[in-house]
Amino acid sequence: MTVRAVAAVDLGATSGRVMIGRIGEGRLDLELVSRFPNGPVEREDGLHWDFGALYEHVVAGLAEAVRREPGIESIGIDSWAVDYGLVRDRVLLAEPFHYRDSRTERGVDEVHAIAPFAELYRRNGLQFLPFNTLYQYRVDGRLADADTALLIPDLIAFLLTGTAVAERTNASTTGLLGVEAGEWDDDLAERLGIPSRVLPPLVDPGTVIGALRPEVAERVGAPLPVVAVGSHDTASAVAAVPLTSPTAAYISCGTWGLVGVELTEPVLTDAARAANFTHELGVDGRFRFLHNVTGLWLLSESVRAWEAEDGAAIDLPELLTAASAVADDVPLFDANDPSLSAPGDMPARIEALLGEAAPTSRAAFARSIVESIAAAFAEAVRTAAELTGREIDAVHLVGGGSLNRVLCQATSDRSGLPVLAGPVEATALGNVLVQARALGAVPAPLEELRTLVATTHPPVRFDPR
Repeated sequence: MTVRAVAAVDLGATSGRVMIGRIGEGRLDLELVSRFPNGPVEREDGLHWDFGALYEHVVAGLAEAVRREPGIESIGIDSWAVDYGLVRDRVLLAEPFHYRDSRTERGVDEVHAIAPFAELYRRNGLQFLPFNTLYQYRVDGRLADADTALLIPDLIAFLLTGTAVAERTNASTTGLLGVEAGEWDDDLAERLGIPSRVLPPLVDPGTVIGALRPEVAERVGAPLPVVAVGSHDTASAVAAVPLTSPTAAYISCGTWGLVGVELTEPVLTDAARAANFTHELGVDGRFRFLHNVTGLWLLSESVRAWEAEDGAAIDLPELLTAASAVADDVPLFDANDPSLSAPGDMPARIEALLGEAAPTSRAAFARSIVESIAAAFAEAVRTAAELTGREIDAVHLVGGGSLNRVLCQATSDRSGLPVLAGPVEATALGNVLVQARALGAVPAPLEELRTLVATTHPPVRFDPR
């Protein structure tokens, strides 16, 4: 049996990894090559990403991947959305800002004074998030100095290959891509004071961006091509959701929980706008009609605060086991409350929302967090059904959250639907599958790619209690 191999660079808001994907007849598996931390760093002018370190981790991981598997044929890169780097004369001007930096608050007001949200929704189909790229561009004083602006995976691809492009699924998160045309909305950009010249040429998943620059190829160990995948990590994750039916919902759960359904046509109604549902592009021109719910960020930030308080590491599986054993009902809070969006002392902010009802034990507090996330997930699933007129029959939960059995069961209980958990590495699998398809190593239809995922990575079922 012929086995093909590719390298997947999968970058999240708290960590990144490089993986080898191997594909053959009835085979789809991953080998973790390297994992590295990622997160915000405070600079004099605000919150940034330590992008230099991130890039070096990527190149070192690719070199190790090639050392382990010399047969690797291509590289694909996915990451979180909305953040970008500015390039002039082929040089990065500054560290990319972090989407949680407070500067975007001013950008929201300035953009909406020119183009009200109702108009933006008609044009780009995006839910309101205060860190969407167009709000960031509006207040970026360096934008006028740049030749081009590249979202994070496009920026890494540029540094690797020298080719500057914008992969369409991630471009759809900027607020500057027309929801129906799928092309840059140059008129909107210019109205907002964003020079349209900084918006690079668009490419679709499966496009070969270019080969590694000679000096990079020497470091990596092979002159590999970089292939555009669903470079927004959720686009890659949804491509690998083993959907049991066209009416199933999905939740891609990590730092964020992206809750929605897959559509072939947008739903640009007033009700969809009021519900803050978005239309991000997926692989093969599908629409990811979804709502952002704050995900495991709430739990990870709480654990980080408790570890700082204790001066010692906390065993998360042990904490979740204790949380699952809490017999009494726990209070719920709004997982999407704006007060929970910034880093730092998450337990205190959750306590402020819960008031006197706040649990006193960490196990009950963790259970309250998980149940509140699950309640927000269930509400988003119900809203997706109402907005699309679909009768949703199952929920697929993929990503890191699929390992959290307490969350999976709570989501099933609160939605009244079976939850099919896994694969945990859906994003990397989607990345690998799009590369494999570009190489001719797997069938072309998206449904057949998902069948391969279901066969090789069967999900775990949770039924409502």
